Amino acid sequence: MKVFISTSQFASENSEPLQLLKSRGIEPELNPYRRKLSEDEIIELLKQIKCEGLIAGLEPLTKRVFQEAKELKVISRLGVGLENVDIGAANHFGIKVFNTPGLLTDAVAELTLALILNCLRHISFLDRNLRKGIWEKGMGSLLKGKCVGIVGFGHIGQRVAELVTAFDAKVIYFDIEPRTTSSFNAVTLDVLLKQADIISMHASGSRQILGKSELALLKKGAVIINTARAAVIDEQGLIDQLSTGRIAGAGIDVFSEEPYSGELLNLKNVVLTPHIGSYAIETRAAMEAMAVNNLIQGFKELQLI
Repeated sequence: MKVFISTSQFASENSEPLQLLKSRGIEPELNPYRRKLSEDEIIELLKQIKCEGLIAGLEPLTKRVFQEAKELKVISRLGVGLENVDIGAANHFGIKVFNTPGLLTDAVAELTLALILNCLRHISFLDRNLRKGIWEKGMGSLLKGKCVGIVGFGHIGQRVAELVTAFDAKVIYFDIEPRTTSSFNAVTLDVLLKQADIISMHASGSRQILGKSELALLKKGAVIINTARAAVIDEQGLIDQLSTGRIAGAGIDVFSEEPYSGELLNLKNVVLTPHIGSYAIETRAAMEAMAVNNLIQGFKELQLI
């Protein structure tokens, strides 16, 4: 029995997930491109390997993929979101789908905090200057006393709120679902955008939340952080606001096309990371173990092992 692992760096820090697969008589095949795959690429690889299982990343898993990958029986998504998986089509073809919820919270929240502090103190920009021989002390700003607006107040958004309050920042949030157990103040999106010094995106799904009209509501000098989904922010609108300096800075970890090669690379007031929200050793180990166990459970339910 074979399984294809499409995530780019599976088991790079810990080989135990691969050993567990092999101990159950499952032969793993790793992503030869070591990046996010296109629809055509995942189809070609699944047809070539003829695998019954897929440990999936963010590649598009569409009806067309399932039509072509006739041996595929179980998908174990390494991550929380399933926006890239056509669940209806998977059900139609009898493919079981699993994910790994509840493991990303600390890793993404801590990366968010790091991006906030980086943007406020211009750490990456000053580092680049120093390496060029430019000794110039740029003036930054404190997180203390700032208003942090969190869009999407699930587990990650709430953890970010806890972290920034340790710096004596004020927190407000917007969420389409009521969070009655929260001690933080819920506001409308418009109010959040007008009041927040820092806007941190933690909404799920692929719906655009900050279009050009919403971005125009931000306070002059605001900072935007996005460790959620690229689709939630209009990229060109963000570029326009950053270019004029109306938005002071941004920290971005997610992109519509990855690897990213767009205009944000040309802006000095942006900190960019290559989609590393889950890339903490402890978090990845837990996610990979859960993904493998989910895959094995799916095979058991189908009586394939």
